[in-house]
Amino acid sequence: MTPEDSRTTPVEAPSPDTTTEMSHAEDRDTEAKRRGGTPMKLATSTDRRPPPAEVNAPGISLRDINAYYGDSHAIKGVSLEYAPNQVTAMIGPSGCGKSTLVRCINRMHEEIPGAHAEGEILLDDLDINGADVDVVAVRRAIGMVFQKPNPFPTMSIFDNVAAGLRLSGARGVDMRERVERSLIGAGLWEEVKDRLNQPGVGLSGGQQQRLCIARTIAVEPDVILMDEPCSALDPIATLKIEDLIQELKERYTIVIVTHNMQQAARVADTTAFMLLGELVEHAPTGKIFSNPGDSRTEEYVTGKFG
Repeated sequence: MTPEDSRTTPVEAPSPDTTTEMSHAEDRDTEAKRRGGTPMKLATSTDRRPPPAEVNAPGISLRDINAYYGDSHAIKGVSLEYAPNQVTAMIGPSGCGKSTLVRCINRMHEEIPGAHAEGEILLDDLDINGADVDVVAVRRAIGMVFQKPNPFPTMSIFDNVAAGLRLSGARGVDMRERVERSLIGAGLWEEVKDRLNQPGVGLSGGQQQRLCIARTIAVEPDVILMDEPCSALDPIATLKIEDLIQELKERYTIVIVTHNMQQAARVADTTAFMLLGELVEHAPTGKIFSNPGDSRTEEYVTGKFG
C-alpha cells in the first residue's frame, strides 16, 4: 500500500455521529415488543438461534484456574467447558471474577503488574499456558472485544479493520478483500462502504463497536471473548450487537460477560454464574433462568442480590 493511498493518511477525528441507528419510534416499539419479557421467558423461548449443526470452531476447557492480583486470590479453582460454536454468558455481581476469568483465556490477565494465573486452558488440545506457547499467536486465535468501543482514533475505518493484520505481519492477504469480508461479517459494510477513508471515531457508538468486532474477526480467530460489549450502547445498538452475536456463533466460539440478565437469556446457549471468584453453576441458559440447581443462582437471577 503506497503512502499516497488515502486510506493510510492520518485523519482528524470529527465529532461522533450521534444519529440513532434505528431512528423511528415505531422501530423501537417493534424491537421492544419482539425482545421484551422476563429473563425466564426469554431463556425458555424458541427465538434464540440454536447452535449450528456443523461444528467448525474449537472449544475451550478450563481446568482448575486460579488467578491472582498480587496476594489477592481472585479466581478460585474454576473448571469450565466452553462448547464450540456456542455462546456462553458469564454472569454474576460486580467483583465476582467473571471478567478476570475471561481475560485469563487469552492471557491478558498476566499483563497487569503483579497479576498471574495458574491452571490449564485448553484450546482443543493445546494448553495455551504452556511455556513454549507464543502469546501473540494465542491472542490472534482468541480475539477480544472490550466494554467500550475502542477504534484507533487517528485511523480510517479501513485502517482500523486492517490494523490487526498489519500488526501480525499477515502475508499473502488481499487486504481490501479481507477488510470488506470482515465488515460484512460484522454487519457494517452497507453502512460504511462509501466512506472507508473516513475516521472510525466518526461512527456512532454501536457502529464503533461493530467496527471493533470487524477488526477482531479480520485476523480470523477461533474464539471471540466479549467483555460487556453493550454496556456503553443504547438499547437499539445493543440489539444489533445481539443479532450479530447470533450470526457469529456459526463460525466462532463466543464467551460474553454481561450484567444484563435479559441479554444473557436472549443470546446465550449456556450460562455460567460466578460468585466471589468461584463458579457456582454452569448449565443451559433455559435451566439457569427457570430451574437453577443452586439456590444462590436463583437468588441472583431473580434480583434478590447483586
